[in-house]
Amino acid sequence: MNQVQLFFHHLFRFIWNAIFIISYPILASFGLIFIGLTFLFSKLSLLLTRLRPEGKKVVFKESDWETLPYSNDLLEAKLIKQIMFGPSGFQLRRKDGVPSVLSDFVFGKKVRVLEEGFILEKWNTLDSKEMPDFDICLYNPDEDSLRSLTNIKCFDWHVSEKTEQELSFKWFDGTQGGEVKVAL
Repeated sequence: MNQVQLFFHHLFRFIWNAIFIISYPILASFGLIFIGLTFLFSKLSLLLTRLRPEGKKVVFKESDWETLPYSNDLLEAKLIKQIMFGPSGFQLRRKDGVPSVLSDFVFGKKVRVLEEGFILEKWNTLDSKEMPDFDICLYNPDEDSLRSLTNIKCFDWHVSEKTEQELSFKWFDGTQGGEVKVAL
């Protein structure tokens, strides 16, 4: 390299290093702010999900007959069908030995406990190719009745709002979502 080329080489290297040194704290700060905001919104979302009026959440384990939490020792569940990388299907029965309408169906692991009874997802099919196809039902343990509230074609749903006369369900299937209101 001749002297002119060497001079421009050192000059451009100096300018490039100066730009990097000046901009690095800005880029690092942006990264830290982004991570901090993501953490903050995650904690805020976790707090808000605890406040929604969905009832008590129940999650089953894969074992023999297991007592259903929050049911006052009335119901128990057993794993019937496990879809690989998908949902689990359970059979429910009453612990007191009384024959029930629950023994004829397979239910998903989402159970919500309300004052009116239990919100269950009753599977309409066990064929993994036809999934998800289930009804959201209300089980009244006093009358041993299972009433279908709505049919939803996805596994991601929750009770978004509960009033005295109706329930609101929100659902999302990965590409689209919606809301369904049903009368109690």
